[in-house]
Amino acid sequence: MNRSSGEFGSFLGTPATAPGPSGPAMLREFGQIRGNPLDYLERMWREHGDVVQFPIPRPPSYLVNDPDAVRLVLVDQARSFGKSTIQYRALSLVTGEGLLTSDGDVWRRQRRMVQPAFHHETLAQLTDHIERASAAVVSSWNQAGAGAVVDIDVAMMHATLEVVGHALFGSDLSGDAAALADATLDALDVVVARARVPVTPPAWVPSPANRRLNGANTVLDGAVRRMLADRRESPSLTHDMLDMLMSVRDEDGIGLSAEEIRNQMVTFIVAGHETVASALTWAFALLAAHPREQESLHAELVDVVRDEPLTIDDYSRLTRTRAVFDEALRLYPPAWLITRKAHAQTELGGRDVPAESLVILSPWLLHRHPALWRSPEEFRPSRFIDDDIDRSAFLPFGAGPRMCIGRDFAYVEGVLMLARLASRFEVSYPDGSGVPATDPLVTIRPAGGLRLRITRRG
Repeated sequence: MNRSSGEFGSFLGTPATAPGPSGPAMLREFGQIRGNPLDYLERMWREHGDVVQFPIPRPPSYLVNDPDAVRLVLVDQARSFGKSTIQYRALSLVTGEGLLTSDGDVWRRQRRMVQPAFHHETLAQLTDHIERASAAVVSSWNQAGAGAVVDIDVAMMHATLEVVGHALFGSDLSGDAAALADATLDALDVVVARARVPVTPPAWVPSPANRRLNGANTVLDGAVRRMLADRRESPSLTHDMLDMLMSVRDEDGIGLSAEEIRNQMVTFIVAGHETVASALTWAFALLAAHPREQESLHAELVDVVRDEPLTIDDYSRLTRTRAVFDEALRLYPPAWLITRKAHAQTELGGRDVPAESLVILSPWLLHRHPALWRSPEEFRPSRFIDDDIDRSAFLPFGAGPRMCIGRDFAYVEGVLMLARLASRFEVSYPDGSGVPATDPLVTIRPAGGLRLRITRRG
């Protein structure tokens, strides 16, 4: 049973101000919510509209997919909505209070101190690292033999981790790639599990999940310690992010503490490679399912991609490649869930939202809104070339002051790596299947990985 518009009732004394499922109905579906919350959120949006209130008294909880309301939360009134939510508290068990999870003055100080590492002039230096990582993938796939079936997801995780290691920290992480990738997925798996249930044991309780989380953090912390020790022993000739983290000072002349440096490094190891790897994986999944789009992409790559290393100038020429990457980000946005806490009472999508409410936003849903996108379920990269896209409704990296600081880094890395690999190999499904089901963790993963047949192009 659902609550009808205009007769919303209340939940244990908390007024209901928007339509949504009834308490018994939501309770009956608790198993599905835990198993695949993305499917549940999409169904609630399609059944109840752009603002849905869930029957949860504390805190009042709203799913918001009204385009203007989403912009208000993330951009126009961003300071009125904080990140003190269960999602980011759980994530902080891995990243600490880094850029991704911190809030208020703490976040603003960190952002000012870290921002110089992502200035546009640093992007030109990024291309050498992308080419090195791409060459390693090409070599591995060539060695696999003609018509081999490979796990694209694993390959992209390792390649993007190598780029992060070299570009941000001047470190070769290729030897640790498997362990770090596994640790990242283990940590995020536990984070998601904690965020999906109302009560979990404290982090100090030696539960199976906490032991798994502690093991993952041990691997990540070990990598951080090794990189810091190597840098102190052998200072870098180039001023990369690691140098900046170790030397930067705020306006009061105070540098980052050892814990703050650790938190930023883990944040960029985890978020900096996993999001781009996810986008590349889904791009290949979609291309394999749409051979004509794959050939249209290859037609551009024949003209642009040569044997010489790709440069930042090539990036601006890869129009269709960027469109394919954008369309993969639209259909499978890595950060599929964004949550905020309302600091004061407000109105979103014509509905009253009390102070302290949990506001749930989903780029996955916004990117499928029929008022914003023509044929939103279709994989049609040309929409980013031919259509009049409302970029304010395209949120693969968030929006407003909390937009991902590494967005441009991710675009250059993703587009150039896609161009290099797609110019060398055609991908297809070995068993005639299609795009795999989703596994919505912190990012959207392909359930069971992504195994594709690779065929070297002549």
